[in-house]
Amino acid sequence: MNALKRFTTEYILPQVEMPGQYIGEEWNSIVKAHPGADIKIALAFPDTYSIGMSHLGIQILYGLLNERKDTACERVFAPLNDMESLLRKHKIPLFSLETYTPLKEFDILGFSLQYELSYTNILNMLDLSGIPVMASERKERDPLVIAGGPAAISPEPLADFIDIFLVGDGEESLPQLIELWKDAKHKNHSRTEKIISLARAMKNAYAPSLYKVAYHHDNTIKAINPMLDGLPSLIRSASVKDLNKTYFPTRPIVPYVKTIHDRITIEVMRGCTQGCRFCQAGMSKRPTRPRTVENILHLAELCYAHTGHNEISLASLSISDYPFLKQLMDRMNQIFSPRYVNISFPSLRVNEQLVLLPSQLNTVRKSGLTLAPEAATQTLRKIINKNISDDDLYKGIGEAFRQGWNLVKLYFMVGLPTETDDDIDAIARLAYNVSDLKKNISGSFGQVNISIAPFVPKAHTPFQWHPMVTLRRIKEIRGRLFDRVRRKCIHIKFHNAERSILEGIFARGDRRLGRVIYQAWQDGCTFDAWEEHFNFQKWMDAFQKVGIDWTFYVHRQRGDNEVFPWDHISCGVAKPFLMQERQKSFNEGITPDCRTAECPECGSCARSKSFCTV
Repeated sequence: MNALKRFTTEYILPQVEMPGQYIGEEWNSIVKAHPGADIKIALAFPDTYSIGMSHLGIQILYGLLNERKDTACERVFAPLNDMESLLRKHKIPLFSLETYTPLKEFDILGFSLQYELSYTNILNMLDLSGIPVMASERKERDPLVIAGGPAAISPEPLADFIDIFLVGDGEESLPQLIELWKDAKHKNHSRTEKIISLARAMKNAYAPSLYKVAYHHDNTIKAINPMLDGLPSLIRSASVKDLNKTYFPTRPIVPYVKTIHDRITIEVMRGCTQGCRFCQAGMSKRPTRPRTVENILHLAELCYAHTGHNEISLASLSISDYPFLKQLMDRMNQIFSPRYVNISFPSLRVNEQLVLLPSQLNTVRKSGLTLAPEAATQTLRKIINKNISDDDLYKGIGEAFRQGWNLVKLYFMVGLPTETDDDIDAIARLAYNVSDLKKNISGSFGQVNISIAPFVPKAHTPFQWHPMVTLRRIKEIRGRLFDRVRRKCIHIKFHNAERSILEGIFARGDRRLGRVIYQAWQDGCTFDAWEEHFNFQKWMDAFQKVGIDWTFYVHRQRGDNEVFPWDHISCGVAKPFLMQERQKSFNEGITPDCRTAECPECGSCARSKSFCTV
């Protein structure tokens, strides 16, 4: 046991809440001797252990990199306030879980960008590690600070703090970065030379310090251009071609403490082509890439044997669209029901097949059935390209109640383009109708949990031009809904309006927002996604201190020809397609799923005439 670990375990951890999240040594964790590794990388999740360890992506990259003989990969999560204060008091640097090595001693520190409200945690973790927060201030011996994940496709707000963004699927890009960094390290290149060589060699690596942003007088962007020869003007998202052939962790780490998702998660399909116009993941992760049934069963058996979890979640952006779902569920139930292992789905798509799914989910434990209608009126559904009907919804839920479910969870968005008060009232009517279905079947009202999230326009979607509704309007909608839902068995959970506004600011922000993030962090903002930590006034004060009008980023209608802060990042879907989908939304036009219809020419796969392999 090294001195840092001994002191921490003996004097620090007895004073903190849930010390097990800082200990490491979990089942299936991997500890490698550093002298035998060419590259030492720490995967950093900028939120708590319980959230980070529930994320499949970190398990995948952790296992993938540790399969390499030349690489030692370890983990670190954002410490909670009690742990942070003790680390600062005793001048202990933030360390990895596996070997208690200070993060400053790693070659690479890689952050996972899952949501915008984790940005101040990134700065805090860097500061706790003794690594300069500003990328421009890092020295030769400082680690390369990289970032990837969903938010990396709109990276500019973090441009001041990240050396390199990896855009797209990490299984494709991270091993290449490791190889190139190792080669540059052996050649004794300077830190700057390493970053330049990576940015030139990798089509999905974006080094913001090597790109210059020019602005118009109205504060919109004029251009984003590379400052050196050989750098790509367009950074392309990495994409796994075949999930059956890519790495999957069959020995996932089993935490000792309670996490958000305490189960096995198997990704059955990547990508979605339903074309919901609000959905960033659906647009940026095209095309669909399903696993075979045999591959899924094989992975499930191995994960169960190596963990003993009693629940397996079959994950996908749209699990209902998995082409072999009935065959898969028949086999999963046959294998795992006798072992009392529950099979669960994420939220289900509402279509004519929904009525068949409750019987396929007739597994050990019937928790809530989760559905995402997103909008409660047919007109609004056409605008967002959610081609579902109330009839299919009611038939599917009715069958679930007959199969023994008592709880239905429904997800809606409010503040969508063209939304009216009638659309809000329709949410309440739909909730009552769903609850009534159970009474018609069994004599008692069904329990309905409604989750309401304000619509946040996202980059790389057809709604990226739209303004977000005001804070005042969100609160009006909230009050209207609570006034109209009075049945005790119908519960409403409404997302924090101020946090949604802040998410909207950074989801489509440029690199000038880095000053705001830095100021807010200096003023004490961390864990902004947590209700008990979030302080909206501090953020408003930070905007005022640095002289930036936050409404410019969130409530402004973008021009058709405006250059966006993310236009130099390509996820495959072409901007003309997004503009076409935006226009169709005005006309309530539906674009069918290209898996069963003609190619819509989005540009993301070889079927499209605008597809580019460069």
